[in-house]
Amino acid sequence: MGRRGGSGASSQGTLFLVGTPIGNLEDITLRALRVLQEADLIACEDTRQTRKLLNHFAIEKRTTSYHEHNETEKSAELVRRMEEGLRIALVSDAGMPGLSDPGYRLVERSIRHGIPVMPVPGVSAVVSALTVSGLPTHGFQFAGFLPAKPHARRKVLEQFKESPVTTVVFESPRRVLATLRDIHTVLGDRPIAVAREMTKLHEEFLRGRCSEVIDALAKRPAILGEITLILGPASESADKTILDVPVKERVRQLMAEEELSRMEALKTVARERGISKREAYREFES
Repeated sequence: MGRRGGSGASSQGTLFLVGTPIGNLEDITLRALRVLQEADLIACEDTRQTRKLLNHFAIEKRTTSYHEHNETEKSAELVRRMEEGLRIALVSDAGMPGLSDPGYRLVERSIRHGIPVMPVPGVSAVVSALTVSGLPTHGFQFAGFLPAKPHARRKVLEQFKESPVTTVVFESPRRVLATLRDIHTVLGDRPIAVAREMTKLHEEFLRGRCSEVIDALAKRPAILGEITLILGPASESADKTILDVPVKERVRQLMAEEELSRMEALKTVARERGISKREAYREFES
């Protein structure tokens, strides 16, 4: 029988995807600390960045670099090491590995070679920003980093035009104003939130209509720090007067003006308000 402990390790070797703090080192989990301590090798996006974390918690372990420029060849090497029985912990500079960070190729290759892949959950900038945005959380999509070039960026934003769920993206502080202006042009003046430097000393959240956030940021001499943008769903662009109309009245309005069936009108109302069809139906019947 293979060796097995609380960390899920076995004698054949295991890959652990370890979530690390996105800023505040106190956000590390007890399990993450134990897995890092027990690992035979820690694969890091940036060994210097990870060393700061390890030193803070007095963890003395061998590290090796694993980043976007060496993923292909390094993943093959790490899989061979795990087939020899090594327990390898993969970390990115912050958050969960693989989310807009290196990791996918190593995970995919490990699975193909029958190596156990174990998540060690930690902080996620995506979920952290979403939950404090004040925007609908019943459903959301994560689109990673938007393209740097304006034309390509606007093309991607077009895909969110009719999206009924909240969208989360990462952006560089150097491009955030240009991106917000593109959002305003392509998606309209919908509600958004900007999360900057989450869990760090200068943590900041800006919430409001896109035009309001643009005005606030444009007055600054410089914008610094890690940035996560949360875009309200298409329904959030709707005129507030529409959202103030009771569901029953709005459904009848759509049936009369748009010649929609009752079911189609209920779907439209649900989309406008960012609620489920079942909720819309309950309000209609109440």
